[in-house]
Amino acid sequence: MGASEAQRRRWGVPVLLVAYVGYVGLGAGVLQALERPAEVQAARRLLQQHWELLANHTCLRGAALQRLIQGIIEAYKSGVTLQGNTTSLGRWDFSGSFFFSISAITTIGYGNLSPSTVAGRIFCILFALFGIPLNLVLLNEIGQVMLLGVQRCAHRLEEMFRWKIKAALLMKTCALVSGLLLFLLLPPLLFSDKEGWTYEEGFYYSFITLSTIGFGDYVIGMNPDRTYPGWYKNVISLWILFGMAWLALVIKFCINLLESSSDFCQCNKKSTELAEDLMDDGKNSMTGLHDVESCNDKDTETKGPDECHIYTAPAEAL
Repeated sequence: MGASEAQRRRWGVPVLLVAYVGYVGLGAGVLQALERPAEVQAARRLLQQHWELLANHTCLRGAALQRLIQGIIEAYKSGVTLQGNTTSLGRWDFSGSFFFSISAITTIGYGNLSPSTVAGRIFCILFALFGIPLNLVLLNEIGQVMLLGVQRCAHRLEEMFRWKIKAALLMKTCALVSGLLLFLLLPPLLFSDKEGWTYEEGFYYSFITLSTIGFGDYVIGMNPDRTYPGWYKNVISLWILFGMAWLALVIKFCINLLESSSDFCQCNKKSTELAEDLMDDGKNSMTGLHDVESCNDKDTETKGPDECHIYTAPAEAL
């Protein structure tokens, strides 16, 4: 059993690695085909606007304009944007800092905001070092509570209606549908109201956030032209926490499904091999019996019965 398991592991890792690289390569090819033309077009448009600005305003110098653009980029990374003759602040207030802390220990890491001071960066390292394990433990506990609730509801339905398989299937379906509503389908409506995004953009942000991919192209509470209520980022932080736990259960279910299908295929393979081995053993047994009978026929004339009995024992063991 141990040898077969080791053999499965030895061949399973290379197969999974090939599938992984192939899947990533497929994604890279599709994304390159879809996004590369838009990137080239945006670069050309930016360069054209740059030269038009220099041509229309001859008092501007290329080096000075480049420094201004660089300063605007660095300020935006720090959370500061220009609004007429003033600047907007608020990304590092308490609610903004709280949301950044959540995005750090959940490993979402949007990338739109990061500490700019040395002390802030050192604290961020230490904070994440202890915060990430704490977050994983909490997510595991929340997931177990969700799973326990589903199992209890299924057990009650089984007792009330005498259902067995139907109760478990019904509760899993209800948990999946309710999770889809609470964490993926309904939140985009809130984002459309508070951020001005389309429903598709809100759904995209929801999945990218809860799966901890966190590209950073869409982040809540970052539009300087909008006023956000004080509860907004705190509610979104709780949504992220419970949504990640729910999505982790869904991903775990998919992993178990894949492993079950792999074990099923492996079991079928072992059954086929076992059947072939039994057939081979049957042939060998028949051959052994035939040899023993030949021995009895030949040796009865020359040898005693005790010596022939020695050859019949292996045949009985088979």
